[in-house]
Amino acid sequence: MKKYLCIFLCLLFSIINVQAVDFQGKAYIVMDSYNQTVLEGKNQDYVQSVASISKIMTAIVAIENGNLDDEYEIGEEVNQAWGSGVYIHIGDHINLRDLLHGLLLRSGNDAANVIAKNVGGDIATFVKMMNEKAQALKMTHTHFSNPTGLDEEDAGNQSTVYDMALLMSYCSQNSIFNDIVMKESYKREDGGGTWQNKNRLLKEYEYCVGGKTGFTKKAKRTLVTRAIKNDVSLVIVTFNCGNDFEFHQKKYEECFEKYQKILVLPKGIYQYHGHSFLIDKDLYYCGQDQTKATLQQDDDILSVYVSKDKIYQVQKENGIQTIFRYWLILLGEFVNG
Repeated sequence: MKKYLCIFLCLLFSIINVQAVDFQGKAYIVMDSYNQTVLEGKNQDYVQSVASISKIMTAIVAIENGNLDDEYEIGEEVNQAWGSGVYIHIGDHINLRDLLHGLLLRSGNDAANVIAKNVGGDIATFVKMMNEKAQALKMTHTHFSNPTGLDEEDAGNQSTVYDMALLMSYCSQNSIFNDIVMKESYKREDGGGTWQNKNRLLKEYEYCVGGKTGFTKKAKRTLVTRAIKNDVSLVIVTFNCGNDFEFHQKKYEECFEKYQKILVLPKGIYQYHGHSFLIDKDLYYCGQDQTKATLQQDDDILSVYVSKDKIYQVQKENGIQTIFRYWLILLGEFVNG
């Protein structure tokens, strides 16, 4: 009898161990940042104020349009910010590098306004740049009203967990952004002290490589993080999750156990329906088992699908041009080692 009880308990524990991590919140998503495919989620298109995780967009627009060494004189724009800040003052001089660290590590609303005013020329122009970037990234349910995420005076910056995961996946391709968000602390170049990162997951979870926290009374808790393990890079976004740091860590471990990075199509020249197409990189997919890519041609565009996810598309070329470009790619890899 004891033997059968022991076997029953072992089976019970094994069932418990494979159960999905429970989510208590409004919305969440897990996205493969390599090709922006969704692994799982809940209420992915639910739109709400996203609070300070919108500063991810503020940062990438500034990085792509500003110079890190540019020094700004602080003006009246800091008086238009309240809540979390890095306590810079009118008349201070500070460079964009310091401001970006204050923005992403400490969620400084004052830093956000100074960045917006100086990179955009004025705050309204910078917000227009944020929305143009959102459109370019196909963040179709997103609208930015300010560079801070504050929402007390209006609806704030509106978005979804899906759109914010798209944004974080895009930003993860930028080395400057990655360098900032993965730091647990940062010593200011202007001698103004050291800032500690509010993203606790950097200290609590060894595979975390960055993220951004957010909170307002209207939005509740919002959190974006990214983690890499065994060459699998995932982004998790949560809205209104009271135990968000714990959930992110447990969900990462569950997904890293479940999914692996699978090569579905090696780079090369592909002939399809009599046309030449150059796939200029190895195509990977985050999945649970070996799977194959399918090709679909629409006029001059070849799309690569895995399951229902489009992971790549390429324009057709003439044969000589395709071969020439392919050999240039191979030569570049050989030269760079």
